[in-house]
Amino acid sequence: MMAEMGSLRDWITAMVLVSGGFFLFVASLGVLRLPDVIVRMHALTKAGALGAGLVFVAAAVHFRDPASVTVSLLAIVFLLSTAPVAAHAIARAAYRLGVPLWERTHLDEWQGKYAPMNKSAEDSD
Repeated sequence: MMAEMGSLRDWITAMVLVSGGFFLFVASLGVLRLPDVIVRMHALTKAGALGAGLVFVAAAVHFRDPASVTVSLLAIVFLLSTAPVAAHAIARAAYRLGVPLWERTHLDEWQGKYAPMNKSAEDSD
């Protein structure tokens, strides 16, 4: 009976780990294939956070000691709380620096809300 439980836990760990790897792969494909910074950032944030979260879940299921589970849960909470903030900061910085949007973008909700940054770091010296 104990060997069966270990085997079931190994299968669950493997399935969650493969699922996490799949979402991380999709995130990397999104970075390579999508047309502009904002859409790439969206794919990386959503699929990357889900994939990394699933990898942490797999680690918690596999090791199942309290320290590993706690670290995994804290890492998931940190990841889910910081990824949207980082994505917004990256998107806003790209927009303010004048990175062009995709030509098929129909709605620019930030137009007129953020002044573009025209000065580069070299000009400030």
